[in-house]
Amino acid sequence: MTARFLTAVAVMLAAATCLWAQEKSAAAPPAADILARLRPGHPRLVLTDQRLAELKKLARTDKLLAKAVKDVIAQADSLAARGELVYRKIGPRLLSVSRDCVNRMYSYGLAWRWTGDEKYAAKARATMLAVCGFADWNPSHFLDTAEMSHGVGIGYDWFHDSLDEPTRKTIRQGLIRLGMEPGLECYRGKSGGWWRTSGHNWNQVCNMGLSIGALAIADTDPKCAGEILASAVASLPRALKSYAPDGAWGEGPGYWSYATSYTAYGLAAMNTALGTDFGLSAIPGLEHAGYFPIYTAGPMGLMFGFADAHTPLKRGNLPELFWLAGRYDNQFFAEAEREMIAQRRADPRDVIWYVPQAPTAPPTKPELARLFRGPVSVAVFRTAWSNPNAVFLAFKAGYNEVNHAHLDLGQFELDALGVRWVRDLGSDDYNLPNYFHSPAQDAQRWKYYRLGSASHSVVTLDGDNQNVSAVTKITDFLADGKDGFAVADLTSAYTPKAKSARRGVRMIAGRAVLIQDELDIAKPCQVAWGITTDAKVAPAGAAATLTLDGRALTARILQPQGAKFAVESAEQKPPQAPNTGVSRLVIRTPAQPGPLRFAVLLTPQAPGAPAAAAPKITPLADWKSPVPAE
Repeated sequence: MTARFLTAVAVMLAAATCLWAQEKSAAAPPAADILARLRPGHPRLVLTDQRLAELKKLARTDKLLAKAVKDVIAQADSLAARGELVYRKIGPRLLSVSRDCVNRMYSYGLAWRWTGDEKYAAKARATMLAVCGFADWNPSHFLDTAEMSHGVGIGYDWFHDSLDEPTRKTIRQGLIRLGMEPGLECYRGKSGGWWRTSGHNWNQVCNMGLSIGALAIADTDPKCAGEILASAVASLPRALKSYAPDGAWGEGPGYWSYATSYTAYGLAAMNTALGTDFGLSAIPGLEHAGYFPIYTAGPMGLMFGFADAHTPLKRGNLPELFWLAGRYDNQFFAEAEREMIAQRRADPRDVIWYVPQAPTAPPTKPELARLFRGPVSVAVFRTAWSNPNAVFLAFKAGYNEVNHAHLDLGQFELDALGVRWVRDLGSDDYNLPNYFHSPAQDAQRWKYYRLGSASHSVVTLDGDNQNVSAVTKITDFLADGKDGFAVADLTSAYTPKAKSARRGVRMIAGRAVLIQDELDIAKPCQVAWGITTDAKVAPAGAAATLTLDGRALTARILQPQGAKFAVESAEQKPPQAPNTGVSRLVIRTPAQPGPLRFAVLLTPQAPGAPAAAAPKITPLADWKSPVPAE
């Protein structure tokens, strides 16, 4: 390495050190030492030979791990029976191809390294040569480029010793030309690269995907690799600090998995290849991240589907929970993933990061309610963990400009009796015109039904969307067994039409849920309260009966006096999602200014259970349990 190269790396790492200090993470290593740490030889990324040997030994006695290995080998065989990858875009994206490349490399790689069967090496070699022959890896949508860099980087590293030198050179040159060089253009500010300063999933995916590719070729191409690694490490704290303080992810549970899996990939690769992650895993909040997808999954496994979730979003394998469990010595995270792979096909990363059950550790007894503070705050409540018929309530506040946000501050979802009664419709087709363009108040994005306020279980004023620039928070929270509550100040979502707006959600003895809204209307406007449901709805004045899958739930208007329920359709015309069979249960009030309170009691009708008594309605100001400062 030249002195000029080491000086350049030193400058970038000095900038990274400053940023680390701001994030209160560990100190950076000496600037010139970044590649001096590189583990010689291959494989050095994510799964070392030493770790592989440990897993093989453990699998002799751990039946769940043995089952997971069998699942991965079966997956590798299934992938091997498919045709080779070809360049194919869906809209502006190459993601289905790039993700297929990543999955093939991990599946073929683990199967080959576990069994020694050369057919997996042959398939991996063919895949890498195919994608390295593409004209590009779609740098205009850089997630594609990063994912391809990840997949080829893992493949080159894991299969290195099975490749002859001409093949290595071809793959290496393809990785540099199609992945590393476009990445350097971004880091140098010559094209794209806006994701370097973002605080959401693009940051982790792009930085970590490029870092894995760089670590794979760092011995043969240190100048390229060193610049990418230094740039990535400087950029990553901007996204990783988004988990603070409690592990919530503003883009919702669906994007939690995408962002956190790449966090795990990249930090694992840095640790195995360099022996350090430069203090990135010490940034506050990340150690709590595993709680978020576990707690935001309802009793049937349905996730709290806010933001651009692809609903119905069901909890599946999350191998990154194993990585988090190992990094932070958290058996609760590991227990959750072990339970999942006992029921479902395991992923290769479930094997790589597998954490066995601790022989002496007692089972974790999770709380029934939890608050996730942060820029997007979420409160969740449940009556039980192991009962699929349990009552589950999830509620959010935050800010409407978060990436992938909908205009849904105050949104909640409700499960009971094995049914999701109040739901979020989730995302629409990302290829709709201007789906991701300007976040201005009148942007086309907010005119799509699923993204605007009118489709969500929130209050609307004159049918308008909430303010795009709104910033709100959960101000009060009580986790008291089956009687907890949360209150959010939503005022900035509704100004200037409302002087103030607050919403409270409350569990009533674990048998019913109270939704209470208090607004001070500044000038006459029609106020609408509503929920979105798949149930068949039969309104009867101030009451309504919802039925779904042979179960029933009653809704009762406790305030305002004289208000009545109505039913409206949530169905839309193409090209938007049709929302077939989805209804809205609504209350509409006359246009008049001044204080207004909605209090609606939602009661699941459990067979044989007595009807829940209506609670005394008290002002939200009297629901007292302040949220601790962040």
